[in-house]
Amino acid sequence: MTDSPRPYQLLIFDWDGTLMDSVSRIVHCLRQCSIDVLGEENRSDHELKDVIGLGLREAIQQLHPGQDEKAIDAMVEAYRQAYLYSDLAHSELFSGVSDMLDALENRGYWLAVATGKGREGLDQVLKQTGMESRFHTTRCASETFSKPHPLMLEEILQQLGLEAKDALMIGDTIYDLQMAHNAGMDSLAVSYGVHPAERLAQHNPLKCLHNIDELSHYLRNL
Repeated sequence: MTDSPRPYQLLIFDWDGTLMDSVSRIVHCLRQCSIDVLGEENRSDHELKDVIGLGLREAIQQLHPGQDEKAIDAMVEAYRQAYLYSDLAHSELFSGVSDMLDALENRGYWLAVATGKGREGLDQVLKQTGMESRFHTTRCASETFSKPHPLMLEEILQQLGLEAKDALMIGDTIYDLQMAHNAGMDSLAVSYGVHPAERLAQHNPLKCLHNIDELSHYLRNL
Protein backbone atom coordinates (compact mmCIF):
# COMPACT_ATOMS: atom_id res chain seq x y z
CA MET A 1 0.00 0.00 0.00
CA THR A 2 1.42 3.41 -0.96
CA ASP A 3 1.01 6.73 0.78
CA SER A 4 -1.51 9.19 -0.59
CA PRO A 5 -0.03 12.28 -2.21
CA ARG A 6 1.56 14.67 0.27
CA PRO A 7 -0.52 17.79 0.91
CA TYR A 8 2.71 19.75 1.46
CA GLN A 9 6.25 19.44 0.18
CA LEU A 10 7.91 21.34 3.02
CA LEU A 11 7.43 21.18 6.79
CA ILE A 12 8.88 24.17 8.65
CA PHE A 13 9.46 23.68 12.37
CA ASP A 14 9.99 26.16 15.12
CA TRP A 15 12.83 24.96 17.37
CA ASP A 16 12.48 25.92 21.05
CA GLY A 17 9.39 24.39 22.62
CA THR A 18 8.52 22.51 19.42
CA LEU A 19 11.48 20.22 18.72
CA MET A 20 13.65 20.95 21.77
CA ASP A 21 12.70 21.02 25.44
CA SER A 22 14.61 24.24 26.07
CA VAL A 23 12.06 26.61 27.61
CA SER A 24 13.47 26.46 31.16
CA ARG A 25 17.00 27.17 29.88
CA ILE A 26 15.81 30.23 27.96
CA VAL A 27 13.84 31.53 30.95
CA HIS A 28 16.96 31.16 33.09
CA CYS A 29 19.11 33.08 30.59
CA LEU A 30 16.52 35.85 30.17
CA ARG A 31 16.41 36.30 33.94
CA GLN A 32 20.20 36.20 34.25
CA CYS A 33 20.86 38.80 31.56
CA SER A 34 18.51 41.25 33.31
CA ILE A 35 20.21 40.64 36.66
CA ASP A 36 23.65 41.12 35.09
CA VAL A 37 22.74 44.45 33.47
CA LEU A 38 19.96 45.93 35.62
CA GLY A 39 20.83 44.31 38.94
CA GLU A 40 17.40 42.70 39.29
CA GLU A 41 14.70 40.79 37.46
CA ASN A 42 11.20 40.95 38.86
CA ARG A 43 9.46 39.28 35.92
CA SER A 44 7.69 36.00 36.64
CA ASP A 45 8.53 32.76 34.87
CA HIS A 46 5.24 33.17 32.98
CA GLU A 47 6.23 36.64 31.70
CA LEU A 48 9.69 35.45 30.67
CA LYS A 49 8.29 32.35 29.00
CA ASP A 50 5.69 34.34 27.09
CA VAL A 51 8.28 36.14 24.90
CA ILE A 52 9.98 32.92 23.75
CA GLY A 53 9.64 32.69 20.00
CA LEU A 54 10.44 36.33 19.34
CA GLY A 55 13.91 37.38 18.28
CA LEU A 56 16.18 38.02 21.27
CA ARG A 57 16.23 41.81 20.93
CA GLU A 58 12.47 41.95 20.44
CA ALA A 59 11.92 39.68 23.45
CA ILE A 60 14.09 41.84 25.71
CA GLN A 61 12.44 45.04 24.45
CA GLN A 62 9.02 43.57 25.23
CA LEU A 63 10.14 42.64 28.74
CA HIS A 64 11.86 46.00 29.35
CA PRO A 65 10.03 48.65 27.31
CA GLY A 66 11.47 51.55 29.31
CA GLN A 67 15.13 50.72 28.78
CA ASP A 68 17.35 52.60 26.33
CA GLU A 69 19.22 51.00 23.45
CA LYS A 70 22.48 50.82 25.40
CA ALA A 71 20.84 48.72 28.11
CA ILE A 72 19.06 46.54 25.53
CA ASP A 73 22.38 45.94 23.73
CA ALA A 74 24.02 44.98 27.02
CA MET A 75 21.23 42.52 27.87
CA VAL A 76 21.39 40.97 24.41
CA GLU A 77 25.12 40.35 24.87
CA ALA A 78 24.67 39.10 28.44
CA TYR A 79 22.01 36.64 27.26
CA ARG A 80 24.28 35.47 24.44
CA GLN A 81 27.12 34.85 26.90
CA ALA A 82 24.83 33.01 29.31
CA TYR A 83 23.26 30.84 26.63
CA LEU A 84 26.37 29.98 24.64
CA TYR A 85 29.02 29.78 27.34
CA SER A 86 27.82 30.07 30.95
CA ASP A 87 24.69 27.92 31.07
CA LEU A 88 26.30 24.60 30.21
CA ALA A 89 23.28 22.37 30.89
CA HIS A 90 22.35 21.02 27.47
CA SER A 91 18.71 20.93 26.48
CA GLU A 92 17.35 17.76 24.91
CA LEU A 93 15.07 17.12 21.98
CA PHE A 94 11.56 16.12 22.99
CA SER A 95 11.13 12.37 23.13
CA GLY A 96 10.26 10.94 19.73
CA VAL A 97 11.44 13.93 17.67
CA SER A 98 14.34 12.18 15.96
CA ASP A 99 12.23 9.17 14.94
CA MET A 100 9.44 11.47 13.76
CA LEU A 101 11.79 13.47 11.54
CA ASP A 102 13.21 10.22 10.13
CA ALA A 103 9.72 9.03 9.24
CA LEU A 104 8.75 12.32 7.60
CA GLU A 105 11.96 12.46 5.60
CA ASN A 106 11.46 8.86 4.44
CA ARG A 107 8.01 9.85 3.17
CA GLY A 108 9.58 12.53 0.99
CA TYR A 109 8.96 15.68 3.02
CA TRP A 110 11.51 18.46 2.99
CA LEU A 111 12.30 19.77 6.47
CA ALA A 112 13.27 23.28 7.59
CA VAL A 113 13.59 25.36 10.75
CA ALA A 114 12.38 28.92 11.37
CA THR A 115 13.42 30.07 14.83
CA GLY A 116 13.72 33.11 17.05
CA LYS A 117 17.17 31.87 18.08
CA GLY A 118 20.34 33.54 16.85
CA ARG A 119 22.53 31.69 14.35
CA GLU A 120 25.21 30.87 16.92
CA GLY A 121 22.64 29.40 19.28
CA LEU A 122 20.94 27.30 16.62
CA ASP A 123 24.22 26.01 15.21
CA GLN A 124 25.28 25.05 18.73
CA VAL A 125 22.19 22.94 19.41
CA LEU A 126 22.15 21.43 15.91
CA LYS A 127 25.70 20.21 16.54
CA GLN A 128 24.86 18.97 20.05
CA THR A 129 21.92 16.95 18.74
CA GLY A 130 23.68 15.69 15.58
CA MET A 131 21.16 17.43 13.33
CA GLU A 132 23.43 19.73 11.31
CA SER A 133 22.53 17.95 8.06
CA ARG A 134 18.91 17.08 8.90
CA PHE A 135 17.22 20.16 7.45
CA HIS A 136 17.09 21.51 3.91
CA THR A 137 17.51 25.02 5.30
CA THR A 138 17.26 26.98 8.55
CA ARG A 139 16.53 30.64 9.25
CA CYS A 140 17.15 32.57 12.46
CA ALA A 141 15.84 35.84 13.81
CA SER A 142 19.38 37.24 13.85
CA GLU A 143 19.44 36.95 10.03
CA THR A 144 16.09 38.51 9.18
CA PHE A 145 13.00 40.04 10.81
CA SER A 146 11.64 38.52 14.02
CA LYS A 147 8.41 36.59 14.14
CA PRO A 148 5.57 37.36 13.52
CA HIS A 149 6.90 39.17 10.42
CA PRO A 150 6.64 36.74 7.46
CA LEU A 151 10.07 37.43 5.93
CA MET A 152 11.69 34.41 7.59
CA LEU A 153 9.23 32.08 5.88
CA GLU A 154 9.33 34.00 2.61
CA GLU A 155 13.12 33.64 2.47
CA ILE A 156 12.88 29.88 3.08
CA LEU A 157 10.32 29.51 0.29
CA GLN A 158 12.42 31.58 -2.10
CA GLN A 159 15.55 29.57 -1.34
CA LEU A 160 13.77 26.26 -2.00
CA GLY A 161 11.73 27.46 -4.98
CA LEU A 162 8.35 26.84 -3.35
CA GLU A 163 5.15 28.78 -2.75
CA ALA A 164 3.32 29.30 0.54
CA LYS A 165 0.71 26.67 -0.38
CA ASP A 166 3.48 24.06 -0.58
CA ALA A 167 4.55 24.47 3.06
CA LEU A 168 3.23 23.98 6.59
CA MET A 169 4.51 25.88 9.63
CA ILE A 170 4.57 23.95 12.93
CA GLY A 171 5.10 25.76 16.22
CA ASP A 172 4.24 26.19 19.87
CA THR A 173 3.66 29.96 20.08
CA ILE A 174 1.20 32.47 18.72
CA TYR A 175 4.17 34.16 17.04
CA ASP A 176 4.66 31.07 14.85
CA LEU A 177 1.00 31.02 13.88
CA GLN A 178 0.86 34.76 13.24
CA MET A 179 3.99 34.52 11.07
CA ALA A 180 2.42 31.73 9.01
CA HIS A 181 -0.79 33.70 8.61
CA ASN A 182 1.16 36.76 7.50
CA ALA A 183 2.95 34.62 4.90
CA GLY A 184 -0.29 33.07 3.62
CA MET A 185 0.83 29.66 4.91
CA ASP A 186 -1.07 26.92 6.75
CA SER A 187 0.00 26.20 10.31
CA LEU A 188 -0.19 23.50 12.96
CA ALA A 189 0.10 24.24 16.67
CA VAL A 190 1.63 22.10 19.41
CA SER A 191 0.43 22.65 22.98
CA TYR A 192 3.33 21.14 24.97
CA GLY A 193 5.68 24.15 24.57
CA VAL A 194 5.22 27.82 25.43
CA HIS A 195 1.61 28.88 24.80
CA PRO A 196 -1.47 26.89 25.91
CA ALA A 197 -3.89 25.29 23.47
CA GLU A 198 -6.71 27.77 24.08
CA ARG A 199 -4.46 30.70 23.21
CA LEU A 200 -3.05 28.96 20.13
CA ALA A 201 -6.56 28.12 18.91
CA GLN A 202 -7.38 31.83 18.64
CA HIS A 203 -4.97 32.02 15.68
CA ASN A 204 -6.70 29.35 13.58
CA PRO A 205 -4.14 26.58 13.14
CA LEU A 206 -5.36 23.56 11.18
CA LYS A 207 -5.16 21.61 14.45
CA CYS A 208 -3.52 21.77 17.85
CA LEU A 209 -1.48 18.66 18.60
CA HIS A 210 -0.73 17.68 22.17
CA ASN A 211 2.16 15.30 21.44
CA ILE A 212 4.79 15.44 18.72
CA ASP A 213 4.07 11.79 17.91
CA GLU A 214 0.66 12.88 16.56
CA LEU A 215 2.22 14.77 13.64
CA SER A 216 3.00 11.85 11.33
CA HIS A 217 -0.47 10.39 11.88
CA TYR A 218 -2.11 13.75 11.25
CA LEU A 219 -0.23 14.32 7.99
CA ARG A 220 -0.91 10.78 6.78
CA ASN A 221 -4.64 11.32 7.21
CA LEU A 222 -4.98 14.75 5.58
